[in-house]
Amino acid sequence: MQVVYEDNHIIIVSKESGEIVQGDKTGDTPLSETVKAYIKEKYQKPGAVFLGVVHRLDRPVWGLVVFARTSKALARLNNMFRDGEVHKTYWAIVQNRPQQEEALLEHWLIRNEKQNKSYAYDHEVPGSKKALLKYRTIGQSDRYTLLEVQLMTGRHHQIRCQLAAMGCPIKGDLKYGAKRSNPDGSISLLARRIEFVHPVSKETIRVEAPLPQDSLWEVFNS
Repeated sequence: MQVVYEDNHIIIVSKESGEIVQGDKTGDTPLSETVKAYIKEKYQKPGAVFLGVVHRLDRPVWGLVVFARTSKALARLNNMFRDGEVHKTYWAIVQNRPQQEEALLEHWLIRNEKQNKSYAYDHEVPGSKKALLKYRTIGQSDRYTLLEVQLMTGRHHQIRCQLAAMGCPIKGDLKYGAKRSNPDGSISLLARRIEFVHPVSKETIRVEAPLPQDSLWEVFNS
């Protein structure tokens, strides 16, 4: 992980693919514990370190994760995420070029808990939730397209599922139709930027994640 912003109330880190944000049945050390250890050591804090998990990123995804360092910030950030006041921008490297350079995608998603997968429908079906995102094409290589994505709802695997439903699965995302896996087990999806009003100071916070150290990402950054 890499710390990209911190103050007394919040800390924002850029996670690597493969890291889990919160503990799960794998028993692997979650990012939340790594951040707690970092705070404890840096500030020489005695006793337990408070850290609130506000949102998550899928394990194979790269990019920005916001944590709360105080209970006041946690309560306010939870409300802000719920009310859509935190603006997240993602970059996705996809197979196939979209028919339109930019568009609003609207689907209805159903989550299958057993498969840990979501399914997209172009009309409302029982048990589905509406999913909206905007994308625009910002780069092109010989075989792949780089899309900038803005989420307007927060559904399970939303970007992965909706881009696949459009015929443009994310590179390396076997679960949603990619042809082959990435060597490191990642998928080529990055939580690139995040912007919100600080829950305590009320300043505008804008941060950007570094690009993964990978030759294809570097092609798009050149």
